[in-house]
Amino acid sequence: MLVMVVPVKTTARALAYLATGIPAGAAGLAWSIAATLAVGLLAVTQLGGPVFLGAAWVTRRLATVERWRAGWVLGQPIAEPYLPATGDTLGRRVAAVASQPATWRDLAWLVVLFPIGLAGGVAGIVIAAVDAGAILAPAWAWAVPNPHAPFPMKPLMTTTPGRFGLTVIGLALLPLAVWLLRTLARLQTAAARALLAPGLHARLVKETARLAQTRARVVDAQAAELRRIERDLHDGAQARLVATGMILALAARKLRNGGAAAPDVELARRQLDEALAELRRLVRGIHPPILTDRGLHAALAALAADSPLTVELRGDPGERYPPAVESAAYFVVAEGLANAGKHAFASGCLVELARTPASIVVTLTDDGRGGADPAGAGLDGLRRRVEALDGTLSVTSPPGGPTVLHAEFPCAS
Repeated sequence: MLVMVVPVKTTARALAYLATGIPAGAAGLAWSIAATLAVGLLAVTQLGGPVFLGAAWVTRRLATVERWRAGWVLGQPIAEPYLPATGDTLGRRVAAVASQPATWRDLAWLVVLFPIGLAGGVAGIVIAAVDAGAILAPAWAWAVPNPHAPFPMKPLMTTTPGRFGLTVIGLALLPLAVWLLRTLARLQTAAARALLAPGLHARLVKETARLAQTRARVVDAQAAELRRIERDLHDGAQARLVATGMILALAARKLRNGGAAAPDVELARRQLDEALAELRRLVRGIHPPILTDRGLHAALAALAADSPLTVELRGDPGERYPPAVESAAYFVVAEGLANAGKHAFASGCLVELARTPASIVVTLTDDGRGGADPAGAGLDGLRRRVEALDGTLSVTSPPGGPTVLHAEFPCAS
């Protein structure tokens, strides 16, 4: 049943797109002519700027409707290509709008939509009407008898067997009619996407803005990481070393006075051992040595062995990745395991490493209670680390679980 519903739905949308292309093309052409004349005649007056901005605003709204109409066939509307038009004066706003290629591509589409929409709409309506008329011939052909019709239409239209024969022919041609309708709609939406989708200029501007935002987030994350390291050093190893120095000074004073300093020396030794362990934990928090020596899989295996959770690790143990990717992936898993045990009360996790021709995918799935906030501080820090490498991080955590942490890093083979 589902297999039949999908083609019917897509074919109906294709026919609706083609049919509505006729009035849309007429409206677009009429507006294009009117807007061009109005802007052209008033360009030499003080009304030229406001009229141009108003005409551009209406043109963009009509183009947005066209992107929405194309979504009937494409499955989703075409993305808008517009950039913010900023300026402290009217002239600068006009220049900002006029300098965007999307402004003129919208107008071009409204002009070419008339012939394209008219041809596609008429063809689509004729194809659908002829095939539907043939299939339904027994229901209507008897009302329009034509004894003078040429052969072979006369026996098909004037006899009951002939009318049912038209139904058979219509059903036989139905797949061809469906293919033609969907092909015409795809061709028309391909032309719409060529003019209405974001062009190279818009993509470069948006990518530049995204990279600037990502860079700022990375700088903030690095500053926060430096503050964390300084705090850990000050509150951990540094405090222990200061205490050790004081204990050794006390032991030296006792030795000078002939007292017993063995307990103080032993205490200092324990303090030094604890400070060394603290420094080792800090180093592992910055970049674990095993990650450099043996790679990501071995580092994650060591991380899983130290975790209180039952962790299953899947992936190629011999695969090596770029150092930056290995470091980011390691901390994604480390944070995910920590969150699974601390917040989700999970008992087990599955960590999967996979490499595609263009990316490295890290997936962590726990059996906890779910409900994680994707915008939380911890996950936001991980997202910044992943985005610094032009990667993506997504979190799926419905109430009741499971929580799935999915990170993807671009990495060409």
